[in-house]
Amino acid sequence: MESTKKSRKSKLSKNISYSEGIHSETAEKLRISNEPTDEHYENMLVTAEKLFQPLRDWCGHPIRINSMYRSAELNKAIGGSQTSQHRFGQALDLDTLGKKSNADLFHWASENLDFDQLIWEFGTDLEPDWIHISYISEKKNRNQKLRATNHRGKTRYSII
Repeated sequence: MESTKKSRKSKLSKNISYSEGIHSETAEKLRISNEPTDEHYENMLVTAEKLFQPLRDWCGHPIRINSMYRSAELNKAIGGSQTSQHRFGQALDLDTLGKKSNADLFHWASENLDFDQLIWEFGTDLEPDWIHISYISEKKNRNQKLRATNHRGKTRYSII
């Protein structure tokens, strides 16, 4: 079977490049490979189609991708959860770069997208520092909304 790696496109969707999806300053600094497996690459395509592109089309301006794919080695290096959906190409950490706020992105996604988890990441009651959104499949998505807060140096999640 021919590897998908040879046929990977430069774009995951109209407004997200493959290089944005795998970019990590930590990986570059530590010289860690952050190339997804074929299965994880396919997950990235679905995540871009089902989550990123609809958000980008709705807001009408660029959205920064802080994190999408993380190899197991990279995820370990940053202290990420072993079950992080980033490890499988199924999650995005996003930060707005225009007139729509992160809160706007969160609320629109909550009302208009099918997702597994949507997390209001830190910030204030009015504005998260960024949002996390993930996608598994129509059948497995939980449509779970959470808020991440820092409690004595540990991240805590509460249901919204």
